[in-house]
Amino acid sequence: MAAASGPVVVSDQGLPAWLDPVAGLARSIRPEELSSFLPPESGSGRQSAVLVLFGEGPQGPELLLMERAGSLRSHAGQISFPGGALDPEDGDPATTGPLRAALREAEEETGLDPSGVQVFGVLPRLYIPVSGFVVTPVLGWWREPSPVGAVDQGETAHVFTVPVAQLTDPATRATSVHPRGHRGPAFLLEHGLLWGFTAGVVDKVLHFAGWERPWDRSREVPLDWHA
Repeated sequence: MAAASGPVVVSDQGLPAWLDPVAGLARSIRPEELSSFLPPESGSGRQSAVLVLFGEGPQGPELLLMERAGSLRSHAGQISFPGGALDPEDGDPATTGPLRAALREAEEETGLDPSGVQVFGVLPRLYIPVSGFVVTPVLGWWREPSPVGAVDQGETAHVFTVPVAQLTDPATRATSVHPRGHRGPAFLLEHGLLWGFTAGVVDKVLHFAGWERPWDRSREVPLDWHA
């Protein structure tokens, strides 16, 4: 795969000015500021990575997301970043492995050309207790956009971009309520409800980048919400 050939360089040089706050938070944010779920000290957990890819579309800055196929055994129908588990060929999980995995998985799931992506930062590793995944969010700038779409309908239902302006719109924001009582940030999108791990990362990025607008945290929605 093209994503796995050659080294992946992390550079924040030449980014559009609007991405400077995101590059800055990547350099300064502490793991506990991102999530209360951090990797076990024992080092257990399956290493994985996601690509948090920013581009610029007709409506300004945007973020690449995908909707997982409804037939999957886990995370069926959920909206997420492209990404997945590290493979041995991705390399060292503590250094460049997550970078290569994020680009490789994004190419496999959305068809994007990884050569057009500039990796400009890496967020602290986070933990998903329900699945045991240790996830590294990799920040990318879609320097040279390429066509994207669902490569395998058995895994991906849709691939789409969402304007950052829509994500920061108070009308889009809500608090998701899990049947077991867990509450977290959510976004009401055309393709469905963005909640869980991905929504948590988006929420923190918007907040620490200074893009967040005041929104009604008392507005609650169930996980089966649809537009």
